[in-house]
Amino acid sequence: MNNPAVFCAVVPPHVLDRLAQHEDPAVYGPARRTLQHDAQLRTQRRITTVRATAAPTGTPSDKPRRTIYDAGHQETLPGTEVHTESDQPSSDATVNRAHAGLGATFELYLKAYGRHSIDDSGLPLLASVHYGEGYDNAFWNGDQMVFGDGDGELFLDFTLPVDVIGHELTHGVTQYTANLDYFGQSGALNESVSDVFGSLIKQYALGQSTDQADWLIGAGLLGPRIHGEALRSMKAPGTAYDDPQLGKDPQPAVMADYVRTSRDNGGVHINSGIPNHAFYLAATALGGNAWERAGRIWYATLTGGELGTDAQFADFARLTAKTARGLFGDGDEIQAVLKAWSQVGVPTT
Repeated sequence: MNNPAVFCAVVPPHVLDRLAQHEDPAVYGPARRTLQHDAQLRTQRRITTVRATAAPTGTPSDKPRRTIYDAGHQETLPGTEVHTESDQPSSDATVNRAHAGLGATFELYLKAYGRHSIDDSGLPLLASVHYGEGYDNAFWNGDQMVFGDGDGELFLDFTLPVDVIGHELTHGVTQYTANLDYFGQSGALNESVSDVFGSLIKQYALGQSTDQADWLIGAGLLGPRIHGEALRSMKAPGTAYDDPQLGKDPQPAVMADYVRTSRDNGGVHINSGIPNHAFYLAATALGGNAWERAGRIWYATLTGGELGTDAQFADFARLTAKTARGLFGDGDEIQAVLKAWSQVGVPTT
């Protein structure tokens, strides 16, 4: 059953707002349609994420159960079933990318953290593609993934970046674990956790070490009319794009530049740059494969039961330090975590 209280989209309102003000209909048309659609769904959700997520009832399995639907450019979900787990590859590349992205997400969580799907109890992974007309977003609605095709000029097909798929599905992991409130700092942590694991899913799928990874979210998603390389940069927040139509990436990297705003649920997509950068700093200081040590610390913090739904950056930082010490002792890991949070100006005590 569709859960109207959950709506987490990868392209934030501030990006679409800027495009919607453009004088060219080819720019403002898709942005305004997407904004209107997303606003309608957001009005159905509470200020915070779902308080009482249904208890997992499935049977854990080491194999994913993926089903892809074709929305046929309508906004009715899920659409027509077009691909199941046992099917051969589709003639539709978007269907195949969605299937592969769901699988890459399942694989990272299983192989790196022993998690069996989104709810750790074998939850089937559902996705609808070809949603809406030129819809410039992808979202998790509490039960499934939904992908727009993009308009072809501002944004391309939202199944192209595997980290976008991983980002959105990780909102489901958060929903079933810490259930972080989607407002202010807890909301920015919610978004940051999705960026962290979205990036790790891409790195794991590509076999990349910390120095090989691009640390970008949504690379390859921006269309030919946009000057930029991605939606966000974990390595250098605030540098992902600088475009006459889109504006300049507003993400801060440190607490001194924290953005206070009433838009976007208190800037959840903007201030996520701060914890994003902390993870990047910790992971690169440790080197190797980011999912093995830094990722394990972040995952255990998210799922360990101590993180409150209204957690602030300092709460999360303190718990990552506690978790690092509990998992690895007083070695490089705890030092990397403490230094990373210090560098972004978030206290751990």
